[in-house]
Amino acid sequence: MSYRKTLLGASCSLCVHSLRALLAFSLCYFISGYSERDRAQDLLSKYPLIDGHNDLALRLRIYHNNQLSKINLTNLTRVATDISRLREGHVQTQMFAVYVLCGAQDMDAVRLTLEQIDVIRRICTEYPDFELVTSTQELKDSMTRRKIACLISIEGGHSIDSSLPALRMFYQLGVRSMSLTHSCNTPWAESSTNYYKVFIRPNNSLTTFGKAVVGEMNRLGMIVDLSHTSFETASAVLSHSQAPVIFSHSSSYKICNNSRNVPDWLLHKLKKNRGLIMVNFYSPFISCQNNSTVSHLADHFDHIKEVIGAKSIGIGGDFDGGTSFPVGLEDVSKYPVIIQELLKRKWKEEELADVLRNNFLRVFEEVEKVRNKLSWKKPSEEEIPLKEVANKCRMELKQPILQKMVSNQSPSLKAKGWTSLFLALALLFSFFP
Repeated sequence: MSYRKTLLGASCSLCVHSLRALLAFSLCYFISGYSERDRAQDLLSKYPLIDGHNDLALRLRIYHNNQLSKINLTNLTRVATDISRLREGHVQTQMFAVYVLCGAQDMDAVRLTLEQIDVIRRICTEYPDFELVTSTQELKDSMTRRKIACLISIEGGHSIDSSLPALRMFYQLGVRSMSLTHSCNTPWAESSTNYYKVFIRPNNSLTTFGKAVVGEMNRLGMIVDLSHTSFETASAVLSHSQAPVIFSHSSSYKICNNSRNVPDWLLHKLKKNRGLIMVNFYSPFISCQNNSTVSHLADHFDHIKEVIGAKSIGIGGDFDGGTSFPVGLEDVSKYPVIIQELLKRKWKEEELADVLRNNFLRVFEEVEKVRNKLSWKKPSEEEIPLKEVANKCRMELKQPILQKMVSNQSPSLKAKGWTSLFLALALLFSFFP
């Protein structure tokens, strides 16, 4: 009898221990799952995101013809970005892209760019949740006031129509970054894609005027953006720029060999420049397919960190620019998801703080320091040769010389001209006694 009691007691004790172990395992699993989400939320609350690229302004033109009076940006359908979701995603600073189609090059690109700047400025001044900023200090102050800071970036150098005065005027309107190309070459820089067969130049990825554009951006304190440029153009800029540059929305070429991404050899040059690659979330750039997962995206972060370190990485989601994003990362409210994934992959909190915010602040501050060092320089008066622009619509403003015009006329036209002049003088003097 005592043996049976002892055996029964031992069995019950084993069951209790097993149950405790199971409960402990389940509790640990339960807690760990929630703790990573909580850690991601806590990190984003402490270091709210500075995102390098968003195309909401383009969607506002396509869907609403920029008529802000007819929409409510707090809750907006058909797009991936609105105020409510920016808040939910802990986005504290958003770089809004000013983009006009490459087809506007040599036509009305400057006008269209002005209109897109106008709509971003209206967004960022008419809605109290937003605040337009033009410096690192204003950006930091906006965080204190719990505002969503707006930075304006031009996407594509064709917007300045090869004019440094136009570039300077855009700066005066609040533009603080510009990518040198989009999907088309400019007369002075080369694109990463060949959708448009324009301004094709062998072995001339950054012309003399292109270097002048980079130099003037350094002098102004405007961030040079190399997303969409060819590898050769990016390399030339990295060798020429006095200030750190960014890839505002590009990923790793090693993980996905899309020409929009950045190869390792360029990443090393970027690190030497103290610049920043802000990882793009668009599926074709992440998995080289039209669909992707959060794991695919995290692979890009891991690889870039392995090659050049976490201090050279940021985030440039490209929402409302692309049409396909990782499952679970479909709009700007979902940024905590990628942070949670990186925490699972043992990224340190200080590394993620740099990726979320600190790295961009450092780059922007260094760009401003270079501007301050170059404050002694006068605005560049470099002009692009007309033969390089090859634009029939481009007028050369020169005062016509009457004598030259008359000398080029035929003798009979000259005689008629003098006759008309004498008749006009005679008529004029006939009015006086």
